[in-house]
Amino acid sequence: MLQHVYERASQARYLSKLIIATDDERIFKAARSFGAEARMTRPDHSSGTDRVAEVASSETAHAIVNIQGDEPLIDPGAIDAAALALLDDADVPMATLMKRIEDPREISDPNVVKVVTDLAGNAIYFSRCPIPFQRASSSAHYKHIGLYAYRREFLLAYSGLPVGPLEQAERLEQLRALENGHRVRVVETEYESWGVDAPADLERVSLLFEPSWK
Repeated sequence: MLQHVYERASQARYLSKLIIATDDERIFKAARSFGAEARMTRPDHSSGTDRVAEVASSETAHAIVNIQGDEPLIDPGAIDAAALALLDDADVPMATLMKRIEDPREISDPNVVKVVTDLAGNAIYFSRCPIPFQRASSSAHYKHIGLYAYRREFLLAYSGLPVGPLEQAERLEQLRALENGHRVRVVETEYESWGVDAPADLERVSLLFEPSWK
């Protein structure tokens, strides 16, 4: 699975370098076995963002994209869309993605994070609750896709930002940026995130590949 994520990400046009960051020796060895550059990080990081920041601190790239290692169907175009949001606006410190919700059941599912934006495409709020309030059946709802692009300086400072009451209540790390007055540009995508968090998820995703992938 990790190799497939790596190979899909390698197809993104705007990435100049790919590094697999982990604190697990097994993942490190697996990454090296198929030729990927891998870095061992400290085991005490509280989030993936902190792990990425550790690696970014020794790199010179102006922008960093955080790609989850459990997304074997990651769309290279979605990666480019997040990266381009930073390239198109020098004042945006952080960017992420959203997709229009098509399954009504996801609107009330607290495991599906919803997002609302202003007219310029900047996040107003992320929530596990249904937002906006569904007064009319035609209201559009968008779910957050957990792929992030950061300016290097902002990423390195992110873990030091105060954790606010909204982040604590929702348990959503991206709210830290909003609570501290930073913009988060949100780009709409058609990419449907298929994270592999359990054996059942792996079985479902495996069905989409040729037998040699299983």
